[in-house]
Amino acid sequence: MGDEPPQQQHDADPRDDGNEVNDPVRPEDDETRSLPVAARPRLWLTVLPLAAFVVLMALGVWQVERRAWKLALIDRVEQRVHAPVQPIPAAASWPTISAASDEYRHVGVSGRFLHDRETLVQAVTEEGPGYWVLTPLQRADGTTVLINRGFVPSERRDASTRQDGNPAGQVEITGLLRITEPKGGFLRDNVPQHNRWYSRDVAAIAAARDLRNVAPFFIDADAGSQSAGGPIGGLTVIRFPNNHLIYALTWFALAFMLAGRLFVTFRGGLFRRQRFVHEPAGDLDASARRTGSDAGTIVEPT
Repeated sequence: MGDEPPQQQHDADPRDDGNEVNDPVRPEDDETRSLPVAARPRLWLTVLPLAAFVVLMALGVWQVERRAWKLALIDRVEQRVHAPVQPIPAAASWPTISAASDEYRHVGVSGRFLHDRETLVQAVTEEGPGYWVLTPLQRADGTTVLINRGFVPSERRDASTRQDGNPAGQVEITGLLRITEPKGGFLRDNVPQHNRWYSRDVAAIAAARDLRNVAPFFIDADAGSQSAGGPIGGLTVIRFPNNHLIYALTWFALAFMLAGRLFVTFRGGLFRRQRFVHEPAGDLDASARRTGSDAGTIVEPT
């Protein structure tokens, strides 16, 4: 021991053991490094929620537009119903009649009933179950208009029970113009050959009753047109469901809930990334174990 130079004694270090293999120094170890620990999310995790948000907002706007259309329709029908009585459209204009421009017009017509060709259509009204009585009205010009004279209960289905209420000769009828109801009712088709009717299908009734020059609409007679002992008139139900505001608020609420969730996700974790600033190159194991002021710094995102 005494023969060894002091310098060599001072320089002795276990790390200088020839059996130890030192880590190679890499160029990038000389610089501070940032290591992301949260992987970037898949693209569809971003695209799908954004697409859903756009769709929900579009549905909300669509319901707002539908509500405006429905309110305009209700206002238009109210004006027609309460307007002064007008003559029915001329036969030349019948091909152009539509629900949008003509239904629920307050009209008047005169003629003679053909009671032997009436048709009973099943109905459920505020008076209970029974039938609408549709009777052809022959006009002086040779054209025919179907008149829904009103409602009769099942026990008065037979025309013989209503003879006193069937006027003969010229009559004046006022009521609301209605558009034909083709094919049948809900899940029930008309069966003309068996005289079973579930809707007021003007063309089918005209064919079954061998009527000519028939208007493509019918008229719901009002209460003032009914005769004593005849069908109960004035039972037209005018109701337009208008739930579009509720639907719009629902779609908008879902859209904003989704937007809130996306905001929390973006701010809170899915796209969050941590950066670890490491020490310059050296003993990596030792650096990882250090916890003092010279340890690696964890930088949180702001």
